[in-house]
Amino acid sequence: MSNQEQPPNPPTSSLTNPQDDADRIRLKRLAKLQAQQSNLSSPAASSSSTPARGSSPSPAAATPPKPKPIPAPSKRTEPAATPPVFHSPKPAATPKATAPVKFDFKSWENETIQTVLKVTLKPQPNNADIVYLSGLAEDLRSEIPSLDLNIDLVDQLLISRLEFDPMAVQATGSVPTSFEYLSSCWKRLQAARTALARRGYSAADIAQATPVITKLKDLIISYAGLSLQEPSMFYQPPGKEAGPKELLKPLLGLATSSLLTSLSNTATPADQLEPSDMEQFIADIAARFDGDGLEDVLGPVFSELADLIRRDAHGLAGTGAENGWRAGLLALEGLVAVKPVAAVMTRLPNWNPHGLTGAFIEHLTLMGAPARLSVFTREFPRIGTTYFSEPEKRTRSDVEGANNNLRATLHVLQQSLFSIMNAIVRSGPTPREACLSYLATALNLNLKRGGMRIDPATVASDGYMINLQTVLLRLAEPFLDAKFSKIDKVDPTFLAYSERLDVSEETRIKATSDESKAFSDGVKQQLGSNPPAANFISEVFYLTAAFNHYGFVRTLSTHDALEKSLQDIQDHLESVEADRSYIGTPAEAQVTAAIENIKLLDPDFIFRMMSYTTFLMAWLIRLVDPAKRYPDQTVSLPLPKEPPKAFTMLPEYFIEDVVEFYFFLVRYSPGSLDLSGKKEIFEFIITFLTSTWYIKNPHLKARLILFYGTLSHGRDRMGVLGPVLNSHPLALKHLVAALMSFYVEVEHTGASSQFYDKFDARRNIAYVMKAIWNNPDHRNALNKEVQENMDKFVRFANLLMNDCTYLLDESLSKLTEIHGIQNEMASAEWATRTPQEKKDRMKALQTLEHQATSYITLGKSTVALLKDFTAQAKAPFMAPEIVDRLAAMMNYNLDALVGPKCSNLKVENMEKYRFEPKQLLRDIITIYINLSDQPEFVRAVASEGRSYRKELFERAAAIATKRGLKSSTEVEQLLLFVTKVEETKLLIDAEEDLGEIPDEFLDPLMYTLMRDPVVLPSSKTTIDRSTIKSHLLSDPTDPFNRAPLSIDDVVPNNELRQKIMDWVAVQRSQGKALDAPKPAEPMDVDDSNVL
Repeated sequence: MSNQEQPPNPPTSSLTNPQDDADRIRLKRLAKLQAQQSNLSSPAASSSSTPARGSSPSPAAATPPKPKPIPAPSKRTEPAATPPVFHSPKPAATPKATAPVKFDFKSWENETIQTVLKVTLKPQPNNADIVYLSGLAEDLRSEIPSLDLNIDLVDQLLISRLEFDPMAVQATGSVPTSFEYLSSCWKRLQAARTALARRGYSAADIAQATPVITKLKDLIISYAGLSLQEPSMFYQPPGKEAGPKELLKPLLGLATSSLLTSLSNTATPADQLEPSDMEQFIADIAARFDGDGLEDVLGPVFSELADLIRRDAHGLAGTGAENGWRAGLLALEGLVAVKPVAAVMTRLPNWNPHGLTGAFIEHLTLMGAPARLSVFTREFPRIGTTYFSEPEKRTRSDVEGANNNLRATLHVLQQSLFSIMNAIVRSGPTPREACLSYLATALNLNLKRGGMRIDPATVASDGYMINLQTVLLRLAEPFLDAKFSKIDKVDPTFLAYSERLDVSEETRIKATSDESKAFSDGVKQQLGSNPPAANFISEVFYLTAAFNHYGFVRTLSTHDALEKSLQDIQDHLESVEADRSYIGTPAEAQVTAAIENIKLLDPDFIFRMMSYTTFLMAWLIRLVDPAKRYPDQTVSLPLPKEPPKAFTMLPEYFIEDVVEFYFFLVRYSPGSLDLSGKKEIFEFIITFLTSTWYIKNPHLKARLILFYGTLSHGRDRMGVLGPVLNSHPLALKHLVAALMSFYVEVEHTGASSQFYDKFDARRNIAYVMKAIWNNPDHRNALNKEVQENMDKFVRFANLLMNDCTYLLDESLSKLTEIHGIQNEMASAEWATRTPQEKKDRMKALQTLEHQATSYITLGKSTVALLKDFTAQAKAPFMAPEIVDRLAAMMNYNLDALVGPKCSNLKVENMEKYRFEPKQLLRDIITIYINLSDQPEFVRAVASEGRSYRKELFERAAAIATKRGLKSSTEVEQLLLFVTKVEETKLLIDAEEDLGEIPDEFLDPLMYTLMRDPVVLPSSKTTIDRSTIKSHLLSDPTDPFNRAPLSIDDVVPNNELRQKIMDWVAVQRSQGKALDAPKPAEPMDVDDSNVL
């Protein structure tokens, strides 16, 4: 039957009170039991008795007052009644609409009540499905001789029918439960209402009949609710389950929208509740019991549905239809579609009970049952066996098909979860608060998910957290519009005064815990003792940010761990037997990673995350923008020195999670950024990269450099972010300077791991520099920076040179050690070693291999950066505090690559360590050529006495020619440079013929003659200005006592300087000669050893 339009709300006086009804019925049941006890002694009496009834209430109008408790009836002996038959009754035919007919209200009333309730006070031997209430008829005969049914008798008719024991009169067929009977009455009442409207009666006639329909509905629904609450109040046939579970079948039918098994064999399709009836039926139940025990009526139904979902062990791997998760979830949707029912759900004890733990909230709450469903195999291993059995044999299209199926199922789940939560939110302020409270509880109980090494059994599952996050992302959609029209609705002080989220242990962007507490106290004091409630937009905004941190971002760490192990798994898969099962094999982790990609790379989820993250980035920039005009206007950079208090008090994860999300996208789903997101993430990064003092955590600052976005992707050789980096006005103006400043800043982070952290950050900077280097606008910006901030660039150049020195030295020394161990293992002596000795050497080799790979990778990017900068900006590298050390580093590495010991670098499988000696030699030669026109560099190379030899350069030129590393023109430039170096060396030897230098004239660190001695104010040590200036470029402290020091603090020692000058003059006048240099040893090097 099709849905009927909702009837008008009945008058308040027509509603009965369930408690009065219950009291009256308990009295009647007591009387009935007493009567049945008396009848037990007489089988004849037992077989001839008719149902007892209560005494008649006072006559009532069409809208009767609330019935009062009725005294128990006396026992009455009835003549034997024809046993009613309860099988296959035919539904009453709906009269066809004809021309207007005279409306006989009394006849219509009698017929309608009899048809709806299936009872009569007159014997009807030819109508077996009508129950003859002979006892009630006998009591009423004196009052109502005609025994016609009317609305004033309905209460008594229902009580008598519900107390009726069909077994006492030997009824045949299946007997319905009280709820089955009442729900069929409700269904027949809907048909009667429709028939009334279709018969063409006048408006006055319909108005006269409507109270009868309304009163019937009120009483039927009242007793139906009581039957669900306390089925023992009425007669229930043995062998049938009565109570809340009776409502499950029609609700579960919503999953298929098809007819299910009837409530009983006596019911016909026209009499049973269908899925299309449920919204109206539940609405009638809610209208009657809201505020009067609706929790007791429907609470057990909610619990049964949650248990049904929880018991479905297949989870999303199964269809979930009929009695599975899908049916239960859609049934919950059907219930909460009615506002009072949605509100009632949040008042149930298992909505958000006290005393839960992070791990058990998803197992013991109503929303936990459906929200924990996911594609993660830790909780639902059958997903792997169902969709990804024998993964090594699956084709790409087959796997993609399985992915699409799972994603479609996931969307169904998440849409239903949102529909339920959204219905609750929209059902009123109180349930909305309960919904937000539940989400906050789920989060606050799982703060441990933010840790590094957490036992998964002690916290909620990834699926549960991400599903709730998806609900919040959908709730946030109304304020995530493209124009950011509601961006100012988000209260930046929300976390300071709201008790919703526990952020007490969170690290703040730039504030201590004491500062955070003081700020919170100040905000609360300003708001007063009765602060206004936070707006819904702020609630959802902050909850979503927190769920993103403890949900999606924490799941990413698991995903990354799996991704790192996939290569090892793939290597081992070759040895796995073809018929091995999925569980317990190395393929398990591969399958797990593939399945997690379904959740993490779901396009729908990514789109919603991008919308929210874009809003979050815009909100953060607007918060620090002094003009408060972003994104309508571009923010002015760099930002003011003093950041807004509200910004500094935010948890770090507001920035961290933005970066982590985009790192994930550019690595695993770069195509997601094709349409939008590139401009927004760049503006976010450049805002804080040019104003790094806004962020306290050095590691978080380093994460701002999204170097993955510059790596080639598909046809885009510049990476997904390359075009933005080379075209955005803020990039062309600020990016080069910001990268150089941060290169300097990471030298001292204050962290215990700062020495190694800086190399990771600088490697990322090198990748970005490579992506923008060929852009003339960026090179012009570099030249401008050099001219305007020479001191800052000199510091950058110094650190760049220091990194090259360290990384190349470590790289080549590790390769030399690897070469030695490999030679040991290849020798005959290796076989004589003990197993423990072999094990120790193998372990040492593995450690060296890991270190060598890391150092070589970092070294290559740093040398490439040095090559580019020496071509574009030479002057800073000619500073006295840099040029000598640069020359020494270059000469040392050239000696290592082409000198007598270069064969020590020859290792097996050089590609394994990413060692490319030819490329390294090519870059070193390029740096020499870049600086060959600088007299300071020529002199520095000539002055370096440890590694410089003319023969090294000649050897390098020969190898470059033979291997095609450089053009003939470039080789000629290199040889001309060597010629200039040799000429300069002769001049230097003549100038520096000073003999033995007094100790007081020697630099205490370099042991060279001081030219410009200065006194350090703290340690009182005298040192050459160039030496201390070089030291301060990388360490702003006094090298002798670690006291803070800047170059402006040093005091010139003019007296000593004059003494040195006088001594030099005397030595030169005396013509002191140095020992003649020894002739160079011949170099017999086979370049095939390494190059």
